[in-house]
Amino acid sequence: MTEENITVSDNSDLDEGGNPELRGYLSKWTNYIHGWQDRFIVLKDSTLSYYKSELESNLGCRGALCLKKAKVKPHEFDDCRFDVSVNDCVWYLRASNPEEKQQWIDVLESFKVESGYGTSSDSSSNGGGLRRHGSVTSLQSTGSHGRTSRRLAEKIAELDTYGELLGKQAAQLQQYFDMCVAAYPHISDEVTEAIDAVTIADGNDLRLHTGEVRATSASFKATCGATLSTLQHCAELLRRREKQVRQAEELYMTLKNQLVEARIASKPGPDHEEGPHSTLPDDEFYDAVESGFDKMEEERCARVAAPPARAQHTRDQVELPPPHIDNRLTVHPLWPEIDRISTEQIQAAFEDVGGEVGWQLFAEEGDMRMYRREMEVDGMVMDPLKAMHKVRGVSAREMCHYFFNPRYRYEWETTLENMTIVEEISSDTMVFHQTFKRIWPASQRDALFWSHVRASSDDTYAVTNHSTTNSDYPSNTGACIRLFVTVCLACRSTVPAGQAPTRQNITTSIAYCSTVNPGGWAPAGVLRAVYKREYPKFLKRFTSYVVEQCRDKPLAI
Repeated sequence: MTEENITVSDNSDLDEGGNPELRGYLSKWTNYIHGWQDRFIVLKDSTLSYYKSELESNLGCRGALCLKKAKVKPHEFDDCRFDVSVNDCVWYLRASNPEEKQQWIDVLESFKVESGYGTSSDSSSNGGGLRRHGSVTSLQSTGSHGRTSRRLAEKIAELDTYGELLGKQAAQLQQYFDMCVAAYPHISDEVTEAIDAVTIADGNDLRLHTGEVRATSASFKATCGATLSTLQHCAELLRRREKQVRQAEELYMTLKNQLVEARIASKPGPDHEEGPHSTLPDDEFYDAVESGFDKMEEERCARVAAPPARAQHTRDQVELPPPHIDNRLTVHPLWPEIDRISTEQIQAAFEDVGGEVGWQLFAEEGDMRMYRREMEVDGMVMDPLKAMHKVRGVSAREMCHYFFNPRYRYEWETTLENMTIVEEISSDTMVFHQTFKRIWPASQRDALFWSHVRASSDDTYAVTNHSTTNSDYPSNTGACIRLFVTVCLACRSTVPAGQAPTRQNITTSIAYCSTVNPGGWAPAGVLRAVYKREYPKFLKRFTSYVVEQCRDKPLAI
């Protein structure tokens, strides 16, 4: 999003203290399948809304948040990202640069300040603008608050008792006053006609009630004093209870915010990483990975034929694998390992498959058969895989040439992000470091391996790749998890007896064997589903690529 794509309203309402208005395009995290998508965001009338595009802004928004109760939080590491949340609803947003991000945050924060809300610790502890209720019945709790409630109930019971006593005592006094009025009806309220209360009490008809009245008056006074004392005690208890309610509310809001954060963390978002405690279900994990592979395939189909400039070296001068082992390899420190593993892989490539060996057929398409054996090491799936296939019109040497030569790797390897030739040992052996594209929600992977191509008996060529180490390329030191591989592509060409090999009569049998340790956790079911989907597609894609590349070219045996 560029500066000209951000529009701040110049409405006259702003001069009168109205709310700010902002609109423009931001990247919004949609879901675990589609990831970040451009969306048209509008801030207006205390509401943040988003639309798929500006053209659709008159058709109704796809979602909205009330900013009065929202929290705006810049991302800790991503300079272009900020999150807007209300309770457990979160919008993950990204601008195209830090300046645009800050412009959005400033407007959102200024709106919250003008509207009387904020993202300070006070408002956040209140759940983003929720006011505390002062009523003693606003919350129920236990502990000291419960004891206070019991004591308050006791005092209220005392007040009920005092109320009954005051009622009786007041009634007795009222009877006496009524007797006085009846005995001296001529008494008026004028001062000149007032009669001393003592004189009235000394009257023959009222003298007998004097002691009773005095006792009742004393009791009335004592009862009033006790009532006031109890009311003061109740007021103190209510103050204590109010403090306890306040503490309970603060604890409640703290726990509520923690629960909201936990719910947000449990939802798949842009910060999600793979792990053994992942809350993302296996089926959703697989859907996300499958969508990632689909996107890579679309990119491959749209890619131009020219190889990207990222490859540091090519070996255009060596057009085909040499028919004999290069002598420079035999004096290299890796030679014993390369010779041993390559020999073992070629021998195992064309061995029979069956129940005793443990291979299980899991995919079949035309001449292609895919087998695997279930194997886990330390909880990580390492299912060895073997694919048997037949291709007509190309030779074994040509197949291995395109598999080994880095010049063509970007053209058929859809998951490859970057490739570096670490060491060019000889014409038939190299050490590669490859970084693979990240497929969310799995972490990004890289691999360091030697690759060796050689000719064998019976018109057989094979390429073997096997993980190795190099101090200049340490494992698991950056964003990538190092995976470990042992891969062999063995190809054997045949032609009808008595015929010279041509494009029309040559058939190449392919045995592709692979054992991959992902290096980090991923759901076992997801990995096996990916194997079942991607390996047949890979083999079909690669063999079709080689057939197309060899079309109208001389056959190389």
